[in-house]
Amino acid sequence: MADTVLYEVSDGLATITLNRPEAMNALNIATKVALREAVSSAAGDDAVRAVLLTAAGDRAFCVGQDLKEHIGLLTQDRETGSGQTMSTVKEHYNPIVRAIAGMPKPVVAGVNGVAAGAGFGFALAADYRVVADTAAFNTSFAGVALTADSGISWTLPRVVGPGRAADLLLFPRSIKAQEAYDLGVANRLVPAAELRAEAEKVARALAEGPTVAYGAIKEAVAYGLSHSLSETLDKEDELQTRAGSSEDHAIAVQAFVNKEKPKYLGR
Repeated sequence: MADTVLYEVSDGLATITLNRPEAMNALNIATKVALREAVSSAAGDDAVRAVLLTAAGDRAFCVGQDLKEHIGLLTQDRETGSGQTMSTVKEHYNPIVRAIAGMPKPVVAGVNGVAAGAGFGFALAADYRVVADTAAFNTSFAGVALTADSGISWTLPRVVGPGRAADLLLFPRSIKAQEAYDLGVANRLVPAAELRAEAEKVARALAEGPTVAYGAIKEAVAYGLSHSLSETLDKEDELQTRAGSSEDHAIAVQAFVNKEKPKYLGR
């Protein structure tokens, strides 16, 4: 895994750090490949019970595609007629977002600075966003004559509503931290100096929680967004049966009866 992305697992928490602060954590090919590997590793590792996705530096979480590299690739496409440049959506962005949104464990985004384009999309794919008061969000795509990717055409309307999403996509602008909180993009707003500690605190609390239940909650919410009430009720029945059969449920019930704090096993 390239050093443009750092990956560490400790006590059930996988911390994934975008590590190109000098480039505002822009996504060149090496970074996209490394990030795809990192989120896939976290998703498939049973020892990982929660994920913290964050970034190095204090200027940016991720400003999206590395346009300097992108220009060179576009030039190569014109010269060779290969048309390979935009395959990055299929090869990189889509697998990254599917892994973040689809893994049966909670993902926290610690947004330390600007999150633009795919960086915004990755943050929205997470289940919970802890945001520094100096951070900002920008869809960016239309500003460089592109359409939405990184799942943002699905996630953004569900967070802010379709009308507001259309406005933010058609007329990209900087969404400051307080407005992001008011819109529901940020779940928790903290002073910039406290961002890393608070994001890690939230993620560690989730890593110590009932992992099977958290995975079921993620699946239920995603399912309910695109299915009827009747279908969703059936899905809730299925998922509640799964959660109710977990060791953590038995631990929680016994702890409640004993008036103790449960110590979950994540299974």
